[in-house]
Amino acid sequence: MEIEPHDTSRRRFLKTAAVGSAGLMFGGLFRFAGNPQPLFGETPEAALMPTRRLGKTKFNVSLFGLGGEATVQQSTRSDDATAIIHRALDLGVNYIDTSPTYGSGGSETNIGKVMQSRRREAFLATKTHDRSYDGTMRLLEASLGRLNTDYLDLYQLHNVRLHADLDRAFANNGAMRALRDLKEQGVVKHIGITGHRDPDVLLRGIREQEFDCLLMALNAADIYYKPFQKELLEAAQQQDLGIIAMKVTGVGRIFREGGISSMEQALSYTLSYPVGTAIVGVSTLYELEENVRITRDFNELPDTELRKIEQLVQPYHETAGFFKTQW
Repeated sequence: MEIEPHDTSRRRFLKTAAVGSAGLMFGGLFRFAGNPQPLFGETPEAALMPTRRLGKTKFNVSLFGLGGEATVQQSTRSDDATAIIHRALDLGVNYIDTSPTYGSGGSETNIGKVMQSRRREAFLATKTHDRSYDGTMRLLEASLGRLNTDYLDLYQLHNVRLHADLDRAFANNGAMRALRDLKEQGVVKHIGITGHRDPDVLLRGIREQEFDCLLMALNAADIYYKPFQKELLEAAQQQDLGIIAMKVTGVGRIFREGGISSMEQALSYTLSYPVGTAIVGVSTLYELEENVRITRDFNELPDTELRKIEQLVQPYHETAGFFKTQW
């Protein structure tokens, strides 16, 4: 179906769509401006940022991506948050990840303030934590409003933890049908699935449904319990999924005296795997620029160095991978 040009009623599709037993019916009601492509690397500093192809999306995304938590999600620190986002774009960080759950919408709102003037510089990804068709459509509408955009580069099933999550999302009235409809309409360019608890659940997800991207946990503690870097990573590569890594620092818990002591160790470990980008939330401009410097200087670590880093975290791997059992 051809997508009509944008007009002032760009977000009226949920209001005018008929709601029936099968949920909301799409009929070409969503409108946006053509199929704009992000213009990456528009500043001299941005050219120094290494990029990788994000799987079948074919976009070249920054090797380091900006996570939408930490300062970015705080509504009471909007000035600090927008300064971080602007600086990230200036430095060539073109992958921005968020969710309506981060800061109860605060993350999307802060990012949206920057997107008003710099939307085409970002590969913008957000998520739905609702497993139903109608609920996902409502979340998408609200996310677009906060983000000040008519389209998303990536829309994802958020925090898929259990097989029951897949059962609900993959049902006839489930969120997966909404993602497919949104992609067909052009409202979202690509669709994905995310999780940090159980790689077997995600493996089932990407085998049963067609996704473009996979957002998964991957840090130096991963290998010791339910590793994401084994069968799941291999299957994602075989499908040419865009692989996005998260939980690089285990929300800071990977750092310990006598263990992993630097961001360079933590980030370089993750980037040495075949991921398109690794997202990290930052609290300050200093942290952002440190991560960018590490990424610019990054060289893939040999297997011997990867094993050494894993050995450092082995005594406290349960703490560094707490999200697999506690979230």
